[in-house]
Amino acid sequence: MKIKKPKLSFWQIFNMNVGFLGIQYSFGLQQSAINPIFLFLGATEEMLPILNIAGPVTGLIVQPIIGAVSDKTWSPRWGRRKPFFLIGALMGSLCLFAFPLSPALWFAVGLLWILDVGNNMAMEPYRAFVGDKLPESQFSIGYQMQSLFVGAGILLANASIFLFQDWFGGGQEVEGAVPKWLYYSFFIGSFLSIVTILWSVLKTPEIPPTDEELAEINKHKALPFAERVKVPFVEIIHAVKEMPKFMWKLSAVYLFQWYALFVYWQYITPLFRVSLGYDTSEAAAQAAKMSTTYNVVTAVVALVLVPLTMRFGGKKVYALSLLGTAVALFTIPFIQDPVFVLFPMVLFGIGWAAMMGIPYSMVSKVVPQERRGVYMGILNMMIVIPMGIETLTFGPIFKNLLGGNSVNAMLFAAVFFTLAAVLAMRLNVSKAKDEYSLDA
Repeated sequence: MKIKKPKLSFWQIFNMNVGFLGIQYSFGLQQSAINPIFLFLGATEEMLPILNIAGPVTGLIVQPIIGAVSDKTWSPRWGRRKPFFLIGALMGSLCLFAFPLSPALWFAVGLLWILDVGNNMAMEPYRAFVGDKLPESQFSIGYQMQSLFVGAGILLANASIFLFQDWFGGGQEVEGAVPKWLYYSFFIGSFLSIVTILWSVLKTPEIPPTDEELAEINKHKALPFAERVKVPFVEIIHAVKEMPKFMWKLSAVYLFQWYALFVYWQYITPLFRVSLGYDTSEAAAQAAKMSTTYNVVTAVVALVLVPLTMRFGGKKVYALSLLGTAVALFTIPFIQDPVFVLFPMVLFGIGWAAMMGIPYSMVSKVVPQERRGVYMGILNMMIVIPMGIETLTFGPIFKNLLGGNSVNAMLFAAVFFTLAAVLAMRLNVSKAKDEYSLDA
């Protein structure tokens, strides 16, 4: 029996998504502030990739396990999804508070692993939470609202970094210590992580499962723990074997795209120590301004890409956007003005908007509805696997092939975005739908 879900008001949808603000603030700090902290604590630039391996590893392992476990969970008091993102938010809150207090590099690296586990534990069931609560007619506004809080959280995190550096920075950096101005961004994140999740948890009741669903949950609970853990991986293996050729082609695009993105996030701060002659604090603040700029552009142009995609086709808009991102990275190392260097982020922001929307829309059109969930999970694996490869391989590449030069690292990422753009031109949705016998 299928539950008929009532339509929710604007403010009910708003309240259920407030928690995403805290989660994405944390991700914003990971993009812009974690690597500077590693540098402050004595990490060399060639160490940055391997120190970031926590993100792809936890994303690959934690998300499918938590997603599958939450599907088979129900508590009359706590619900289905809320226990997981509440526990994840609590873990994230404690880690964010402790991060700037790290006494040594090994301590900060360990905290990053715990922080990533917490963020992934909150992220996966939170996306399902929206689908659980809303009727299909409100999916669009539900996920658009989630996207709004995604952008707001990252923007707030990055704005806090360069504002606090401007207001409270400027002192001499002490080797092996995190500057005090960086504490404030993390303390705000610690507060937002738990408070925003609590807001959504307390404001939004979950829909109880049907008798059939409850029977399936109880049947799953009766399995040995090891069997329950294996279930999602068995489903993923079967889905990969039957995966449309379109998704294999997309995986090639993603290999270069996400590898390049990880290089950018890791080396934008070191780059500004070279191209602008900044110290690490000033470089971190400038990197935060870059992130703020491209996220603002993304928020502005995201909806504009919809009619462009409908008119010119997804692959052309996607490929051109990736090429624009490559152009941005080719130019950034050679601009020596802190204001003018923000201009290429317009192209980066357009590319980021395309990356965050067009591939998901394409995949939704070429896979059957009854397996859309597992294929979206595989799409997430296509993101974290290239990131994992980057963390293991780019350190030696940076040291031995690129001369330990962050300018060369940025140009390397630009080349990879160019290759991704070329490969994106192979993504033919209409042909893929015919191959997979899907209705238009």
